[in-house]
Amino acid sequence: MNATDEKELPLRNDIRLLGRLLGDTLRDQTGDVVFQLVERIRKLAIRYHRDDDATARVELALLMTSIPKEHTTHVVRAFSYFSHLTNIAEDQHHIRRARAHALAGSPAREGSLLAALQRMEAAGITNAVLVDFFATAQVNPVLTAHPTEVQRKSILDSQWEIARLLDQQDGTLLSPDQRIEHEESLRRAMLRMWQTRMLRLSKLSVMDEVANALSFYDTSFLSELPRIHSMLEDHLASDDKIASFLRPGSWIGGDRDGNPFVTAEILASTMELQSRKAMRFLLEQLHELGAELPCSGSLAPVSDELTALASSSNDHNPHRDDEPYRRAIAGMYARLAATAMVLDNLEAPRHAVATATAYKSAAEFGSDLDILHRSLLANGSRLLARGRLRKLRRTVSLFGFHLAPLDLRQNSEVHQRTVAELLCVAYPNIDYLRLNEAERVALLQTELATPRPLKAPGVTYSEETQGELNIFFTAKSIQERFGKAAIENVIISKTDSVSDLLELAVLLKEVGLLRPMNAALDVNLVPLFETIADLENAGRVMDELFSLPFYRRMLDSRGGLQEVMLGYSDSNKDGGFLSSGWGLYRAEIALTQVFAKHGVRMRLFHGRGGSVGRGGGPSYQAILAQPQGAVQGQIRITEQGEVIAHKYANPELGRRNLEILAAATLEATLLAHEHDAPEAEFLAAMEELSDSAYRAYRGLVFETDGFERYFWESTVIAEIAGLNIGSRPASRKKSTAIDDLRAIPWVFSWAQCRLMLPGWYGFGTAIGEWKARHGEAGVRLLQRMNSEWGFFRSLLSNMDMVLGKTDLAIAESYSHLVSDDSLRETIFPRIKAEWQNTVAALLEITQQTELLDGNPLLKRSIRNRFPYIDPLNHMQVELLRRHRSGDTDTKVQRGIHMTINGVAAGLRNSG
Repeated sequence: MNATDEKELPLRNDIRLLGRLLGDTLRDQTGDVVFQLVERIRKLAIRYHRDDDATARVELALLMTSIPKEHTTHVVRAFSYFSHLTNIAEDQHHIRRARAHALAGSPAREGSLLAALQRMEAAGITNAVLVDFFATAQVNPVLTAHPTEVQRKSILDSQWEIARLLDQQDGTLLSPDQRIEHEESLRRAMLRMWQTRMLRLSKLSVMDEVANALSFYDTSFLSELPRIHSMLEDHLASDDKIASFLRPGSWIGGDRDGNPFVTAEILASTMELQSRKAMRFLLEQLHELGAELPCSGSLAPVSDELTALASSSNDHNPHRDDEPYRRAIAGMYARLAATAMVLDNLEAPRHAVATATAYKSAAEFGSDLDILHRSLLANGSRLLARGRLRKLRRTVSLFGFHLAPLDLRQNSEVHQRTVAELLCVAYPNIDYLRLNEAERVALLQTELATPRPLKAPGVTYSEETQGELNIFFTAKSIQERFGKAAIENVIISKTDSVSDLLELAVLLKEVGLLRPMNAALDVNLVPLFETIADLENAGRVMDELFSLPFYRRMLDSRGGLQEVMLGYSDSNKDGGFLSSGWGLYRAEIALTQVFAKHGVRMRLFHGRGGSVGRGGGPSYQAILAQPQGAVQGQIRITEQGEVIAHKYANPELGRRNLEILAAATLEATLLAHEHDAPEAEFLAAMEELSDSAYRAYRGLVFETDGFERYFWESTVIAEIAGLNIGSRPASRKKSTAIDDLRAIPWVFSWAQCRLMLPGWYGFGTAIGEWKARHGEAGVRLLQRMNSEWGFFRSLLSNMDMVLGKTDLAIAESYSHLVSDDSLRETIFPRIKAEWQNTVAALLEITQQTELLDGNPLLKRSIRNRFPYIDPLNHMQVELLRRHRSGDTDTKVQRGIHMTINGVAAGLRNSG
């Protein structure tokens, strides 16, 4: 056995163990007939994938069409859970290898903060420079709710229990009795998962999505973020606390773009739910701190300010007379309990020693904790200060009383209609919607120069306008109640002009979030550029905006910093993978130049999805591949769908992923990288490739007659709408037009049929046309771009990843769902030819023999999981055929939805 096989042995053993236990559960719960059927399917799928046995593929396809209807659900559930369990085993193996790496004293792993700090040291960057960097840095993973997380929370809980038990047996010497007990616990967890309903009976509400996201604060954020900051302080030997630069954000409950269920009431309830999570944690940690600081004043001196804090506590328990820290903490607990009641109507889990005044802010509570800290440091108790107190101080700094800043988002067209209605009442002779851009900007600037609100008392406005105003009034109330950090950003979807930002400014002025007479702005106005055309115009729009004296004064009140969001999903649906990536890169270059010209600090917010077709891929490489100057110590990145659970359901994986974001931001800002200044020849080549790929993609998706029908019939897009996996509708309008379809279900549907078309289509044509014009010299240039330019290398690496997950044979079986034979024969061969050309081009440029040669971990993962995904795809095709031919059996529809769940789990980043 070679070293690699030896390292992989525990993973194979875990997969076998979990597979055996699932098989035992399946036999016990459904009988031997179903068990033998599942085993036959599994062995055929393994034969095909491991032995490249084409006969096995044919046998498998035939077998899947003949499964009795009464066995369908059992088979689908079995293979869905095989995929889930393989995920668990792989995650545990990553954790196992990371621990072994650390214990062996091996060099810090790429992407870790320690590795980044070592690179800083090697580059001669001092600790003082790093402390200054962290003082202004901001790195935010922003959790978003989108319909790609198809698992129920109850199923996730069962899986987390199995993962915990699997972890428990690692490195633990169990006695024979303990081993028997441990396996029984695993069997119990497996049975619980099997007997838990896989699908939701009703559609998720927004508050369900909020609650689901909050669970990841328990698994990762609340524990790991303080640890990361403490590690940095220790490494930098900083006497002062490093600024809390790495923290999560959210727009679940604040994202109204196309989601009519996000209302002012939902916004208020979301913040209260977030705050309750924070307050419960703070109350529990403060109580535990009291138990850990029984220090007697007669044995250890205390500071005067600590004595005063203890005296003000109204704690008259004689048993604590000489325990000043406990008395002080008792008083703090009483105040924190009062705060929880005032903010959230939340009853503290323990009785306070006395009635107390609520804290005015989290900062005031933090100041009391600082008194404890200073007293311990001043009196020889540094070790005690570095325990729970240190973590609690950091927790308050990171999360406050609001837990996470909540973004607001709305489409620019809604803002436009709202402002138009307000102006129509105020100025009946002005039809705002008929004005050109220059006239709109002039009128809006006039309105922004006066404190007078547009909203007239006694006037009844439309439901939409009143709803938008209510949202902003609620946002103002939330800031007053929880602090301005509770809501910091308002995002404008589909931004394409200066007036889009000024319209939002007018609405903010209506509620007092913008006060023109004081040049005060309480939130960031964040344009979101989404389509290819919008990305091309982003630099021009921001240049015009910064040229407005009024806007610059408002910006100065926000520290001279402007955030811009870039949309990966819609630009990809609009122009294809290659053109989207290049459009984003060019937009960043243009924005960097415009911001430098105007002396404005820039923060980019990357709206990436889980799949490559929506900007997904490894975060570390993606951040380092940004153009020079695009990462200025500040970055925000969306974390969406099933990616959230994959990254943050386990504390060790959560820490790893959080460190990756921080390390990449640090390196991209302070270190020179080989790809910072690409050669002009590289840029020209990308421009040419992008133009070709754009024409090829648009030619297929938007210019081929019948393609819309082909898409709806050859994928599960119609059935996704019936799967209760998100609160937002799949389309912005009630139509089947691809233009109106949201990017998320667009990508998700192509992933389900194993084509992944948005992640590669157009590249093969682009390279073919390039070679025809430039010959072998052109190929050598592309090979050099791959080796020397991080941006291009990242594009190809992501495409390699997505192509490795495609399966043309399975995709072809989906094409036979298209009722029009002529349409099918026109479109699928074209897609197949483009796929073949794309794979050949990628291998030639990367000089690989096979896909994923440069990514052995993913190659191994595919080998482990695809035998369990293929049967689900075959079953999905058969069930779709039955359903669309008129079979109304609810088991058929439920089976389709379960296959969607299982395929998504197996692919992991499908949406």
